[in-house]
Amino acid sequence: MNAGTKFIIGAVVIVGSVGWLMASGIKETGQYFLTPSELSRKVATDPSFYNVGMKVGAHVVPGSVVREVATQTLTFRVTDGSAIYPVTFHGLPPDTFTDSVEVVVEGRLQADGVIHATNVLAKCGSRYEAVPKA
Repeated sequence: MNAGTKFIIGAVVIVGSVGWLMASGIKETGQYFLTPSELSRKVATDPSFYNVGMKVGAHVVPGSVVREVATQTLTFRVTDGSAIYPVTFHGLPPDTFTDSVEVVVEGRLQADGVIHATNVLAKCGSRYEAVPKA
């Protein structure tokens, strides 16, 4: 076997290994980004979709926020206008989290229909303007 053939075989093995590592890493850490409507359709078509890591982008339903200070538990509901999901989060929410704010909830949907969040991101104002001078 000549040196060129050995080089090509080595290159194929290295590229194949790197490709396999990338594919398996993406499969392990990849997450779905869904709206509540897309999530309800996904659960309807695939009943085994529970306990899968995902991010849900939606608005907090006004009046649904309940804070338990002693346990640092935050419960609220999110909606995109057609589907509503309850969310439970243990920890401190971001400073910009308020009633009816747009949020991205990262977590897992459990069989009881509740999204158990590991992270909550609240959208902040995209523009900060100076106070007008009188």
